[in-house]
Amino acid sequence: MELQALAEVIDQLCDTDPAAWAGDGDAVVTLHRLSTRLESIVTGAMAAFEASGTWSADGARSATAWINTRCRTHPGHTGRLARRGRALREMPAAAEAFGGGEITGDHVDALVRIRNPRTRGCFERDEEQLVAYAKELKFPEFLRTLAYWEQFADPDGTEAAAERQRSRRDVIVSESIGGMWLGKITLDPVSGTIVHNELDRIERAMFEADWAEATERLGHVPTVADLRRTPADRRADALAEMAVRSASCPDGARRPRPLFSVLVDYPTLHGRLCQLARGTVVTPGSLVPWLEAADIERAVFTPGGRVEVGHTTRLFTGATRRAIELRDRECTHPYCDEPAERCQVDHILEYRNGGLTTQANGRMLCAFHNRLRNYERPPPDDDTG
Repeated sequence: MELQALAEVIDQLCDTDPAAWAGDGDAVVTLHRLSTRLESIVTGAMAAFEASGTWSADGARSATAWINTRCRTHPGHTGRLARRGRALREMPAAAEAFGGGEITGDHVDALVRIRNPRTRGCFERDEEQLVAYAKELKFPEFLRTLAYWEQFADPDGTEAAAERQRSRRDVIVSESIGGMWLGKITLDPVSGTIVHNELDRIERAMFEADWAEATERLGHVPTVADLRRTPADRRADALAEMAVRSASCPDGARRPRPLFSVLVDYPTLHGRLCQLARGTVVTPGSLVPWLEAADIERAVFTPGGRVEVGHTTRLFTGATRRAIELRDRECTHPYCDEPAERCQVDHILEYRNGGLTTQANGRMLCAFHNRLRNYERPPPDDDTG
């Protein structure tokens, strides 16, 4: 009876023109939460159905195989539901939040991944706090929080996992019958960051060149669609350019030392913090192989903040800009996650109104949100000037 009533309500919603929700953000949020609650019911039903064994009467080897056949679902999706449902039986706080639409299935799956025989006791102790983080934080921040929690709960296991990550590094490049080259790349967090940073640097330079060419060709400010190359084209060209530059390096030349930034904490007050500037959490042991091969920039966050420079200059440059990049790591607008290296540093209290060029009075904003700053500028903290 309940399912029939639910089906009737869903039928009514399906008959609604989607454009009706265009100007009602609260309604769209409500729909998302209701969808999550329904997903929690499906997850619980899947776990109960699996435990019942009734699926075996049709000759199915498992409940997931039965569902995959009857519903024509992807095996990975059904398997994930089954694992999630089994785990939620022993995760009461997560189950309650999931059922209430306060956290999503993705949050639950992330919690399930860190719950293992070595961390089970700590998880039972901290589950309510971890679920509270899931309710409050953006999803990437929540994942970083879980990564740190796992390092505390299972330090040996996380170091071993980091070593397994590095051992799985792999690059495959092969020529197709038609002469095209196909490939796949798998790198650990540190190696991947080094490759990404250089590839991104060259691609950005190519974008600026493409933009300048389009401006000259059209005689007016172009759009992205006017550029001769797509982002994928430029990334491919950037990879080839990296190879050309490597081959052009003369024998005996000084080998460049890669630079990557590692954020560490003020341990007596803030606890463990070890992550790359892009936000990827790494174990301290994963940095050891790079100690003699790279320039590692260490940014220490202290209770009083980092050293300030250039208070009277107009632009954020040098150490001050780098400090703000490492502190914010992305655009600070709540609806944006543009990485810091592609952002501008904005004065919270405008420079023309006496705002200082300091870390306390600076924040990362992408170009789009920096243009909107006059509409959204919050008052500065007391320590900005």
